[in-house]
Amino acid sequence: MSHRATNWAIQQRGLKPATKIVLWFLCDRHNPDFGCFPTQARLADDAEMSISALNEHLARLEELRLIHRVRTHDPRTHKRQATRYILGFEEGFPQEPTPETGDGFDGTDDEQDGDPTPDSGHGAISGFLAKPSPDFAQSHLRNPETNLVREPLSKPVKEEEGAQARDADFDRFFAELLGALGLDPTDLPGWWQGLPPRLHVRRWTDDLGLSEDRILETAAETRRTHPAPPDGPKALDRAMERAAQRAAPAATSDASNQKAKPGRKLDEGTRASPDELAAFYADLVNSDRFLPGSTISNTMRDAMLARGLVTPERLRQRGVR
Repeated sequence: MSHRATNWAIQQRGLKPATKIVLWFLCDRHNPDFGCFPTQARLADDAEMSISALNEHLARLEELRLIHRVRTHDPRTHKRQATRYILGFEEGFPQEPTPETGDGFDGTDDEQDGDPTPDSGHGAISGFLAKPSPDFAQSHLRNPETNLVREPLSKPVKEEEGAQARDADFDRFFAELLGALGLDPTDLPGWWQGLPPRLHVRRWTDDLGLSEDRILETAAETRRTHPAPPDGPKALDRAMERAAQRAAPAATSDASNQKAKPGRKLDEGTRASPDELAAFYADLVNSDRFLPGSTISNTMRDAMLARGLVTPERLRQRGVR
């Protein structure tokens, strides 16, 4: 213990409490004759903190030029020994170069006695002795890599490729739709250009449940009855709604046929019963899918209400009067 060292530590101002505690315990381990070389485990136990936290405070003290750490090695085995701490009040503390001349030196005499480096011709500049440990030679080398973390891809490659494939399929289908309507893709009217018409066409498959083939077939039928192409996809909504209504009984009939027993003959002209139609449209009303205003007729509305499949409140919410 050195009273001079501990008094000097107490006189230092502007330090954080934990940093000053580390400095005080470091000075408490100082010996006027032999110097200061406690182990990190001893200092961490004295200051009641982890070794990682201790190293942060030691680095801060060295940055403020209150201490200087000297790494020593066994001359025979070249293994590292306890670090020696030179305190700021001791003789031989490394002086800081003056801004006018740049004279002075960085490091202690032992560090400056190392062989010159082949690049600069100066002494050891790494902060370590010139001869590294043969057992841990790499542990004293500074890693030039500043970012060892490899960031993952922002999107999985397969998912992105799948989205591109779906977009390509829709582009092909949209081009076929334009051809079925007699439109020239190189000279489209304004209501068929851009993203809005494409989104509107997607609703025919997502909300009405129409297949691409059924949409193309319906579009071709409209051209047989109308000489001019439609003014945008909205002009085809009524035709697509009727196509969805025609497809609903067929889908219900197909489901019934799949459940029928083998060998049972069904009348090819069989149509969906009123109960099946009411159940189909009630499912559409009770869902959040797109429901055109003219889809539900007054007769179908009354049939769903009579069977208790929907409520008047739900019908009003969906715009059915």
